[in-house]
Amino acid sequence: MKPERVKAQAMVRAIHVESRGSAGARTVADIATARGLPMSRFVATGLMKELELVSCQLPSHQYRKGLQEHVVIPNTLDRQFDVVNPNQYWCGDVTYIWTGNRWAYLAIVLDLFARKPIGWAMSFSPDTKLTAKALTMAYESRGKPKGVIFHSDQGSHYTSRKYRQMLWRYQIEQSMSRRGNCWDNAPMERFFRSLKTEWVPTKGYRSFVEAESAVIDYIIGYYSQVRPHQYNAGLPPNESEKRYWLEYKTVARFT
Repeated sequence: MKPERVKAQAMVRAIHVESRGSAGARTVADIATARGLPMSRFVATGLMKELELVSCQLPSHQYRKGLQEHVVIPNTLDRQFDVVNPNQYWCGDVTYIWTGNRWAYLAIVLDLFARKPIGWAMSFSPDTKLTAKALTMAYESRGKPKGVIFHSDQGSHYTSRKYRQMLWRYQIEQSMSRRGNCWDNAPMERFFRSLKTEWVPTKGYRSFVEAESAVIDYIIGYYSQVRPHQYNAGLPPNESEKRYWLEYKTVARFT
């Protein structure tokens, strides 16, 4: 076997292991190319077959469209998911993860610019305390920005007085999806789908500590630093934001 083929196989195997078996041929090809080994999806497919590597991702699912419309807070975002600047629109949601003998809940705040998770929290209660902790992390980690619009569904942990007071204190405008319509918060739905199909074991985790550690590894490691994102033209969220700020500083210097 040619040395080039051996090198390519080693790269594919390493990427597959790094993704915990979740990366398909397209993702493998994108990551290998970004790391200096140009590779097409076709070549990646062939190499994966040679190595007997299979992606553990589940087939695509269909979102159910809610028929009932009941707006409590205006849907300011209105599915305008293409954002041109960081800290312009954030969105949030809560999902559940099995942790040995009970469900734990994960709240995420996502910056829509590069689809980057910027705040998160886990607990056994899907309440306002959980979503508030995730929001505070996002607000402080981003340098307490002004003029942000935060979008979510109409869950009670987002409509509570305590949560709305926190948004007011942070000078963040609130936007909400129509009731029962997950398409209005599609980027969050896609993030949770990626997390669960690419990272979370089918039977969940053995404990809360194990689950929290694995989720953090996914958020700040694989998802933000390694995993290519179609919305970012194949770049991971961190790299997309990095390029934005480099260009921003260059333009500012010349103006």
